Amino acid sequence: MTTNTNIASDIAEAKRRIKIFDTTLRDGEQAPGASMKPEQKIVIARQLARMGVDVIEPGFAISSPGEFQAIQHISRELQNVEICGFARCVKADIDSAVAATQDAARRRLHLFISASQIHLDFQLRKTQDQVVQMMREMVAYGKQFVDEIEFSPMDASRSSEEFLFRVVEAAIEEGATIINIPDTMGYALPEEFGPLFTRVREGVRGGDKVVYSTHCHNDLGLAVANSLAAIRHGVTQVEVSVNGVGERAGNCSLEELVMAIETRGDSMGVETGIRTEHIYETSRLVSRTMHFPIAFNKPIVGRNAFQHESGIHQDGLLKNRNTYEIMDPEAMGIPRSMIILGKHSGRHAIKHRVSEFGVSLDEKEMEELYNRFKAKADELKIVTDDVLMELVGESTDTIVQPYSLVDLQVLAGSNRSRIASVTIRSSADGEERTYTGAGDGPLEAVIHCIREAMPVDAVFEDLELHSLSTGEDATGEAVVTVSSAGKRNIGSAVHKDIILAAAKAYVAAVNGVILAVRTKEVRREAAGE
Repeated sequence: MTTNTNIASDIAEAKRRIKIFDTTLRDGEQAPGASMKPEQKIVIARQLARMGVDVIEPGFAISSPGEFQAIQHISRELQNVEICGFARCVKADIDSAVAATQDAARRRLHLFISASQIHLDFQLRKTQDQVVQMMREMVAYGKQFVDEIEFSPMDASRSSEEFLFRVVEAAIEEGATIINIPDTMGYALPEEFGPLFTRVREGVRGGDKVVYSTHCHNDLGLAVANSLAAIRHGVTQVEVSVNGVGERAGNCSLEELVMAIETRGDSMGVETGIRTEHIYETSRLVSRTMHFPIAFNKPIVGRNAFQHESGIHQDGLLKNRNTYEIMDPEAMGIPRSMIILGKHSGRHAIKHRVSEFGVSLDEKEMEELYNRFKAKADELKIVTDDVLMELVGESTDTIVQPYSLVDLQVLAGSNRSRIASVTIRSSADGEERTYTGAGDGPLEAVIHCIREAMPVDAVFEDLELHSLSTGEDATGEAVVTVSSAGKRNIGSAVHKDIILAAAKAYVAAVNGVILAVRTKEVRREAAGE
């Protein structure tokens, strides 16, 4: 029999659902250089819906005809997610936002107006009374088109509380159903920003009858912290962007906020509906589309977020992942490559990496490899897979890699296709074979050649190029990701010629696919399968 005590306990343990409002396509696109074509915005919107965001703010409809069309397309196609039309407290803005989102299955209007005195004096050049009247008229006007009106007093964290309370109260009286209190300039501190929501809720007439949201910028690196503080004070919607893109230093990062809740949600009593396995894919899509590189040390999705070079850390990870990781990267769709080999790496990590390629070394061979490795690690920042396999071959007097790149030449010109010639050696028969190919770019031509030389079912998925130094003698690092049978393999290489580095990285990645298949077959035979 269920008792009232048990019911009360279950209710107390139930987590509060936090809505994820994504503004990548609106505020995110306002970052200098982040502008996207309408068709690109549609692709990202589909991915956001797939990832499970609750609300998409697809753009600023009045800003351009292309923007209007993109919002209209997204509203018509994505019927399983709420669409938010964004507008200033200006009639023309509202008309445009309403028209662009009219085919959405669920929609709201998001109206904003400045609330800080510095904005009123120097931007709007209006008095507080004029701002309140202007806001009242536009909220009432927008209310005739939609049931849900979200209102944002811009620069709220630098506004006087007296005027903030006044403008919020007026918005509620005119029919606003969601009050978004933004830290527009990233100025607030968590200990002052969170309690602000409690004071608004308690100090404004009707303040306990509306939903609260927040929109934090990252100028002081506090956007996620301020958003979490707001959640602790009753906020049930957070406005975020993928990779934290947005004006100036950007917005609250979707992936950081979501994973903070995913990892520490029990202590906060909250959860989201985000399907975390899509986080990495979405991050990469936005980065490539906007041509915004992701910092190596970016939490969650940065290249170094789940990679370790320190021997002490590597040893702990190989024994138990939880020793130095609080999240599972694979649960976010991040390829598992936690061990990075460099001068701080120890024997355990090197042996583990070699074993992943199906290579077993005795004690003498391991010691020989370790000595060669340390000498090479002093020379290079990172010992890439192709270099490691070369060292293994030198240490064991064998050829470990299934294929190796012997020679590469590319003919390029401004008015012709690029032509490449690649010579590949196969360890199976020791033969060297030369292949030629053409493409619109030199790398495309090279990849065509290598695909012909290495007939493996592996899709070239992604290429990263990084400069490792400056000046005329700069070297570049190439990181290539290929997918095969639903799994990703990563190859990397370093060279002064970035085309050669990319080619070597691609060969290393495909070699990884081949060796992984061989290792799997060997293990099956050993298990008697």
